[in-house]
Amino acid sequence: MSAKIYTDGSCLKNPGGASGWAFVILENDDETYVSGGDPSSTNNRMEMMAVIKALIYAPNNEYTIYTDSKLVMNCAQGIWGRKANLDLWSKYDNVSKDFTLKWVWVKAHKGDKYNEIVDDMARSEAIKIKIK
Repeated sequence: MSAKIYTDGSCLKNPGGASGWAFVILENDDETYVSGGDPSSTNNRMEMMAVIKALIYAPNNEYTIYTDSKLVMNCAQGIWGRKANLDLWSKYDNVSKDFTLKWVWVKAHKGDKYNEIVDDMARSEAIKIKIK
């Protein structure tokens, strides 16, 4: 199995609500699950943060990234221009520079096992933050 990263972000009230990000790295027989959040953010920022955090955590440098965010996927590949969240795009450029990445878009909430997992993880992080 080639190495894969699934990412997702969630925002309970967009913009400015409790938010979460999550990723799963699938490599060989290992599955690594990591999530976090922010008390006030946006869905797009959390989608981006999931990718950034995954690449910081990733043990190797060649992955296929699965995302349900066409914005993140297309901006990361230079297909679309970057007009917002330029601070995070700068971080992305810095952490991704030594990686070989392939991007795959998956439709959200359509039964892709790992997309559903990261969606649940990101939303759970946002809920935990809101409850605090």
